[in-house]
Amino acid sequence: MEEAYEQGKAKAIGVSNFYPDRLIDLDHFVHIKPAANQVETHVFQQQKVAREVMQKLNTQIISWEPFAEGKNNFFQNPVLIETGKKHQKSVTQVALRFLIQNGIVVIPKSTQKARMKENFDVFNFTLSEQEMKLIATLDTSHSLFFSHQDPKTVEWFMSMVK
Repeated sequence: MEEAYEQGKAKAIGVSNFYPDRLIDLDHFVHIKPAANQVETHVFQQQKVAREVMQKLNTQIISWEPFAEGKNNFFQNPVLIETGKKHQKSVTQVALRFLIQNGIVVIPKSTQKARMKENFDVFNFTLSEQEMKLIATLDTSHSLFFSHQDPKTVEWFMSMVK
């Protein structure tokens, strides 16, 4: 990737699922630093420590699964619902706005045109400091999917490469 970058074939190098310890390790051994790191980030897994590390390393955090795949009753969350009502916005719009206001790049997945439009309609309102703090309390600091640091998970991933 560094060769491709130096030859002008790539404009930036990004990584995915690098936890803070691995990102720091990588940063010390590469010539071209990662511009972005895509990690599970949503209202229930806000990646506070990872964001601090990425900020220090000048690496942009990008959210994968900003809607948590609907897990943890995401779409029925009372905090997100009530906040949305105040702004005449949906739960998804509130969640996206929360992430954006925290400096997180979001790329929500949808195949439905109406939802795509809704996902773009998040730049005409701002969550208050109090609303941001309230949504921040939803953070569990745990993955809703799996731990990339669990040896069994890593072995499972590696079994797909064989």
